[in-house]
Amino acid sequence: MPASSSASSSAASSTASSFTQSLRDAWQRTGSLLCVGLDPEPGRFPAPFAGRAADDAQRAEAIFDFCRAIVDATAPFASAFKPQIAYFAAHRAESQLERLIAHIHAHHPGLPVVLDAKRGDIGSTAEQYAREAFDRYRADAVTVNPYMGFDSIEPYLAHAGKGVIVLCRTSNPGGSDLQFLEVGGRPLYEVVAEKAARDWNASGELSLVVGATFPREIARVRDIVGDMPLLIPGVGAQGGDVQATVAAGRTRNGAGMMINSSRAILYAGAGADFAQRAADAARATRDAIEACRSSGA
Repeated sequence: MPASSSASSSAASSTASSFTQSLRDAWQRTGSLLCVGLDPEPGRFPAPFAGRAADDAQRAEAIFDFCRAIVDATAPFASAFKPQIAYFAAHRAESQLERLIAHIHAHHPGLPVVLDAKRGDIGSTAEQYAREAFDRYRADAVTVNPYMGFDSIEPYLAHAGKGVIVLCRTSNPGGSDLQFLEVGGRPLYEVVAEKAARDWNASGELSLVVGATFPREIARVRDIVGDMPLLIPGVGAQGGDVQATVAAGRTRNGAGMMINSSRAILYAGAGADFAQRAADAARATRDAIEACRSSGA
């Protein structure tokens, strides 16, 4: 794997624990598979933020304060956080995203941060996106799009200990337009899963995105990739079933999943108690997941 100056910089500053090891430790320590997604929409902010969210000069700071409150309230019930970069960048809140990730690392150590960016471009550009994710934002992992092949993924893997989460079978209905196309008699998402597990994962830091809205495909991906971690969006507002998700995606030890919920937790309350309502929603989701794990569902 070719070295680069950015990879050297990241390797020098990386922690001893890799993303996958930190994730496994978090699953065991917290007893939770819940990943809380951070998709701040100022138009949906609760009453205490209404005026600030509507003001251009104050909106970015309102985004930070809202997300920080959500993080602090839900951290006891989560094993990871997943900020979606577009929700910050659209409101010129990139510096607030940097501060938010730093806050998570400082105040909730051991909970990995996945930067949901879904990047996908040629190798030289991918090197810059990798620097953005790992050197600027200090994320522990980043989501990437495999459409352009391995040389568009490889630059991320050059950052020692950082996670690379590859889109495989996404939760949106339109994902079937391409992901179900037959390649050698198999759907494309299965080919991606096999390549990721067999050919691309020399670092041991690869994971896959598989949507909770397609439990049969989760089970198929699990059969292909073994114990590789899966990021599973689609529980909550998108309607993914927790019991079916756990049954399909659990590994032999009952873990292996980052089950993500975003809007159902973020916007559980609209008043001054919004953070407590978010905590209640996170706890309920965590408990529902754990009940399915305990029952062997």
